[in-house]
Amino acid sequence: MSSVDLKTAAKEAWLYVLPLVEVANANIMGLGPDTPLNTISHVRDLVDHRFRDITTPNNDTLYSTAKIDLSEGPVSLTLPPSGERYLSLALMDAWTNNFAILGTRTTGGEGGTFTLIGPTAAGEGPNVVRAPTNQVWALARILIDGPPDLEAARAVQSGISIQGPAAPRPAPVAGRSASWADYFAGAARLLALNPPPATDQAQLRRIAALGLTDGFDPARFSASQAAEIEAGIAEAVREARRGGLGGASFVDGWSYPNPAIGDFGENYLFRAAVALSGLAALPPVEAMYMRAQGNLPRALYDGTRTWRIHFAADRMIPVDSFWSLTLYEPTDDGQYFFADNPLGRYSIGDRTPGLAHNADGSLDIWIGHEPPGPGLEGNWLPAPDGPFALFMRAYMPRAELRGGRYRLPPVEAV
Repeated sequence: MSSVDLKTAAKEAWLYVLPLVEVANANIMGLGPDTPLNTISHVRDLVDHRFRDITTPNNDTLYSTAKIDLSEGPVSLTLPPSGERYLSLALMDAWTNNFAILGTRTTGGEGGTFTLIGPTAAGEGPNVVRAPTNQVWALARILIDGPPDLEAARAVQSGISIQGPAAPRPAPVAGRSASWADYFAGAARLLALNPPPATDQAQLRRIAALGLTDGFDPARFSASQAAEIEAGIAEAVREARRGGLGGASFVDGWSYPNPAIGDFGENYLFRAAVALSGLAALPPVEAMYMRAQGNLPRALYDGTRTWRIHFAADRMIPVDSFWSLTLYEPTDDGQYFFADNPLGRYSIGDRTPGLAHNADGSLDIWIGHEPPGPGLEGNWLPAPDGPFALFMRAYMPRAELRGGRYRLPPVEAV
């Protein structure tokens, strides 16, 4: 049994199961709850400021997504030839770990067919991928170079396919805002469908007092015990909101990703924080997410001021694919979404049409609510008249960025 008090057990349990609950309830990329399992659905357009389904969306790629159930047998995944266009198909277990990423970086641009099997299924071969859980989330990203490139990107997207046996959709579970009894009841069902790995045994013993793996029954807790559980959950929510995608500190005004992002191991608090603020984050070898440190609480920026990032000509971001700076408006519960603006521009990066370098080859990006001045609109990332957050994405980052030998320049107030 647990050697910790009930309040601590409740706090740790809430954080431990949060990724399971978030993935189970995610209305992924706007798809409805009746979308069949083991089939892929394509989102044919870039999302905008009206999108509120998944926190910290990107504006650089088209998405294709599938919820997969391997309990009825293997599933076949086919990727089309993508050439030089960036394409990735992230395969995440029920705990949000990226156990495999197919595509440009790993399997190349020639495409191919792969067989995905469950944790106990028999199977071997060069194109067999074994999943740690029977429930899998597949999320493809296909690079699009602006509206003129849309049809070509869609053609590549259409070549992604999934074939597998029909499987019943699991019943919905209560989300993170539900009562503790409903939240943990749903989590107990998900735990039964997705048994934790053996390396989680110590953590499961710490939270055993709640009975999540041996018949959860909220009625067995007294009123005073229920109060302890609620107090523990309140602490868990605060800790998750204080977390995020970055590391513990800022370097020249930027936080860099924790190496555990996207494949979390036993870092349960960090895994929960990412499920809340950056669900489906990729590991650093595939993409790096950097958060800028603003002048306001929660590392936010003041949109009424003008800000600038200056890249020297010989200090551009070292990537083998692309980079993109995205602006978000925050929500009270720690999530981030695009902000409406007159240009309909939610990110700016190395592929932005009209982006102009200075005469010496350097690059300035201007951020703020008001336009930066004549001739600078191509380098302007519009901000709301209020707080905002800045995230930098670097896809297929080179070793100097992953290892910390390259650092982003600071965001300066003008």
